[in-house]
Amino acid sequence: MRRIVPSKNKPAAQSDNVNNPAHYTGHPSGIECIQITEHMGFNLGNAVKYIWRADLKGSAIEDLKKAAWYIQRELQKRGAK
Repeated sequence: MRRIVPSKNKPAAQSDNVNNPAHYTGHPSGIECIQITEHMGFNLGNAVKYIWRADLKGSAIEDLKKAAWYIQRELQKRGAK
């Protein structure tokens, strides 16, 4: 597994709503969410994505509800009651 280290000397990214939206790179850690979630399954990765970006765009409540939805799907997939 590769080590993820935030770059302190990273130039400011230009906003590109397809490839580089501001909420993709706005986390205080300097790490993009995809660097973490690409090592997870679909449901868990999406839940983390919505939690990670909850305060970086739009409605945090809506994003947290989406995260809960993906967690519930993962629980059902694993046979939890």
